[in-house]
Amino acid sequence: MTRLRTVDQEIFPLVLGGNTFGWTSDERTSDQVLDAYVDAGGNLIDTADVYSAWAPGHSGGESEIVLGRWLARSGRRDQVLVATKVSQHPQYPGLSAKNVEAAADESLLRLGLDVIDLYYAHFDDKDTPLEETAAAFDHLVKEGKVRAIGLSNYSSDRIREWFSIARRDGLALPVALEPQYNLVYRRSYEKDGLMQVAQEEDLCVFPYFALASGFLTGKYRTEDDLKGRQREGMVRDFFTRAGLDVVSAMDSIAKAHGVEPATVALAWLNRRPQIAAPIASARTPAQLPALLAAAKLELGDDEMSTLDEVSARVGA
Repeated sequence: MTRLRTVDQEIFPLVLGGNTFGWTSDERTSDQVLDAYVDAGGNLIDTADVYSAWAPGHSGGESEIVLGRWLARSGRRDQVLVATKVSQHPQYPGLSAKNVEAAADESLLRLGLDVIDLYYAHFDDKDTPLEETAAAFDHLVKEGKVRAIGLSNYSSDRIREWFSIARRDGLALPVALEPQYNLVYRRSYEKDGLMQVAQEEDLCVFPYFALASGFLTGKYRTEDDLKGRQREGMVRDFFTRAGLDVVSAMDSIAKAHGVEPATVALAWLNRRPQIAAPIASARTPAQLPALLAAAKLELGDDEMSTLDEVSARVGA
């Protein structure tokens, strides 16, 4: 297990994504998923203040509310770390100092917490000086509202700039990075400098879309599987010959280990450089075992090489 600096706690090799809470998972089902995840040893739950503002009738914060109610009912706060994010909520867009402070206060209220364990700048805000944003996050740490800082969807150059400003001005340094990264979407992390800066700054990396919006579960294999599905638009880019070859390779490895393809996809991530744990969501408790199994699956060097080779062709 990887230890998260400033929080000083080891992280279970699977982070539970909270984007489904209060959206595709009702509150009762979300509670069941959360209980099963923690029962299995899971200890980091990832959400955002914007989840699920995109859904009809939602305004953002639904996931945090469901998670906060579970924390209050379950009495399991001391067993988990909570990560949430700022910059995309319709009422709190961007990363100005005023906005960061207000959004953090609202997240704390929805979650029913005194402190957020890991607080991410969700998307870079180039209209706000980075000095202002870095100082705002540092202020939250000094106030005791946030324990650790994370960056998500930032370029390697902007991450280096944040670190430069923080060191110059004596501000709290980020300790985590959340990029999009999976077997069919490798370039951004591996080729655009994110992996290098994560290694240079010893950032814990928590990849999102670890299952490529469900494509790497293996349930999309034909056009009929894809058409009319809720995630058709998100999966379409991966639905190529090269993408299906990745699924085929995962099938073979999964069969050899007696696991699901999703387990293989997550286990591959767990062996990649600087990865602390992939993030994956379970809409129902029945979907959780295949995700949790990745924490124990050890892929062989030959299996890693096969997956590396076949996935490198995607988008080539």
